Amino acid sequence: MTETSPRKVLITGGTGLIGTRLAELLIDSGYEVALLSREPAKSSHYRSFRWDPRAGTIDDAAVLYADYIVNLAGASVSDGKWTDERKRDIMSSRLGGLALLHRELANPRHHVQAFISASAIGVYGDTGDQLLTEETPPGLPTHDFLADVAHQWELAAAPIAQLGIRTVVPRIGIVLSTEGGALPQIARPVKLGAGAALGSGKQYMSWIHLDDICRLFIAMLEDSSWQGTYNAVAPNPVTNQEFTKELAEVLHRPLILPKVPAFGLKLAMGEMSDIVLASQRVSAAKVLAQGFRFEYPELRGALEALYGGE
Repeated sequence: MTETSPRKVLITGGTGLIGTRLAELLIDSGYEVALLSREPAKSSHYRSFRWDPRAGTIDDAAVLYADYIVNLAGASVSDGKWTDERKRDIMSSRLGGLALLHRELANPRHHVQAFISASAIGVYGDTGDQLLTEETPPGLPTHDFLADVAHQWELAAAPIAQLGIRTVVPRIGIVLSTEGGALPQIARPVKLGAGAALGSGKQYMSWIHLDDICRLFIAMLEDSSWQGTYNAVAPNPVTNQEFTKELAEVLHRPLILPKVPAFGLKLAMGEMSDIVLASQRVSAAKVLAQGFRFEYPELRGALEALYGGE
């Protein structure tokens, strides 16, 4: 490979919220991008390779293309109620993809220099106001589905690191974007003047602006000193009550309702209410120690950047 040829990044789950923005920023930074997709025709912006983690099939040329792989593949945890079938899909879509990538990366013909495999701060479980670092053990009570998914997801990435490929596992917090994810759902009642804290309102939300998570991924690709697990969150987590109050102020809406009771959310959402009721106060110290600088370290600035025109 000559110095002038662009570095090639293969993204799985590249049509999701993070993957879409990451691909744009990688192109802006001079990378070449290809997507690994079950339906390549839908992602015509970029070169696409076909795979089907459920069937265990992948285009032979996909991994051979890449200098770097970013693995974001996995069914969304926030689309639809957690039926038994949905839970199986959430788990198997993550583990099947990693097993397939491991199989391909075990073939010595590839030239992959680094592998970034997403995880989530859900791995810690519901931990109140305890400050969580990368050394905090996973929260694995049997009833905590999100903790189990994230833990299994991380375990499935470990064999790739054992192949000698530099592997980075960002534990991603609540990604703030108006294009998808949790924020539009949180903002909808606030915009209607019906905003309220959820449950006790005391549960911590560890968040990160979409552009910061994508910039963090690029830093992880470019600097070989990044290795292992990192909390991918902004340095200033807030309680749900603070989050709702800041959002209402940025949107110029009153908060007139009392808190939405936890039992009501559980009735409406079932187990999925864990997403909004679990408390995770996650430290960004390790990422900051690596020299990464957040564009949006404070919630107010992040929300103003997203909703400034409203």
